[in-house]
Amino acid sequence: MTTAVDRFRTAVDTRDLAALEDLFTEDIRLYSPVKFTPFEGRPMVLGLFGVLLRTFEDFRYVGEFAGTARTSADGIEAPAAVLLFRATVNGKEIHGIDLVHLAEDGQIKEFTVMVRPQSAVHALGEAVLAGLVADGLVPAP
Repeated sequence: MTTAVDRFRTAVDTRDLAALEDLFTEDIRLYSPVKFTPFEGRPMVLGLFGVLLRTFEDFRYVGEFAGTARTSADGIEAPAAVLLFRATVNGKEIHGIDLVHLAEDGQIKEFTVMVRPQSAVHALGEAVLAGLVADGLVPAP
């Protein structure tokens, strides 16, 4: 059986932003390593993924673990997956994980990104902010 996580990985691997839209709940939350409050709602998260798909170089998933975890927003235990990835941003190699929580209907309702090392977090934050500003998703600082 193909899950939302499988379809998500395929969409990211093929850089198919349109395929991501049906995978996210309307009220999806994305917790970023460079912003304290989450990105909220399907339009904003899709916009962020548009920036990320342009920003990451040589992005690839290198592992996956499945199970359950409590969500940040409501504390409900839900099916979840941890996706390990590697990428490069502005010459900095990134090691990271995506923690994906699924809603009862199988859509992705919460997404947490964690990356290392700190220099890569900084490079990623600068590149993503520039992309969000360029796309009109956030005001210039």
